[in-house]
Amino acid sequence: MLTRKQSELLRFIHERLRESGVPPSFDEMKDALDLRSKSGIHRLIMALEERGFIRRLPNRARALEVIKMPDNMGGAAPGQQRPRFSPSVVQGGLGQTPPPAPAAPVAPARPRAAEEDGRGTVSIPVMGRIAAGVPISAIQSRSHAVSLPADMLGTGEHFALEVRGDSMVEAGILDGDTVVIRKQDTANTGDIIVALIDDEEATLKRLRKRGSSIALEAANPAYETRVLGPDRVRIQGRLVNLMRRY
Repeated sequence: MLTRKQSELLRFIHERLRESGVPPSFDEMKDALDLRSKSGIHRLIMALEERGFIRRLPNRARALEVIKMPDNMGGAAPGQQRPRFSPSVVQGGLGQTPPPAPAAPVAPARPRAAEEDGRGTVSIPVMGRIAAGVPISAIQSRSHAVSLPADMLGTGEHFALEVRGDSMVEAGILDGDTVVIRKQDTANTGDIIVALIDDEEATLKRLRKRGSSIALEAANPAYETRVLGPDRVRIQGRLVNLMRRY
């Protein structure tokens, strides 16, 4: 799966090539996606190229070729409004807790975070990687699953991400760990969260609220705290558990 910005850029390039046969310039792509700098376009193009959706042709300026489109995204007709996607590190209803059953004079059923195997464990989908360091492109494809005891999870929707980087080492989160996240769009100051920045990049940091701004704080003195406006940060979930292979 692609992030919202990756999808919008791929669609924009596809439509421009179909209409004129010439790929858009970096300035046109930046304006179309309402980004602040061309560096964001560079990152999006690299992500699309790594995922096999586009190809850059050598020795030609502005040479981009669309190789494929996602199954759920056809090319829109000229002038047709592009669908808007709600950005999310996870997709669909994976790990969704089912609605409670009608009230009955029995003990309430234990909430499930994902697929329970009948032995008291729950299968949590691993949705890719998350940066504990410099933000990386958000990844939205299920790679595999991990199992946790059901009593270690509360209510709600859960997903897991593999940690890359060392910015949270003093919080006990190491490179290669797997973090379990409860999906939610709000959090309290001091919570460790998955934050989506500018609808492009995801990172794992501690949340600090500073007036009307949001600070994403590392747990490693080698990394600076990033202070951003609330319109640039979307909370994707809160850390609830951690797994480590020895």
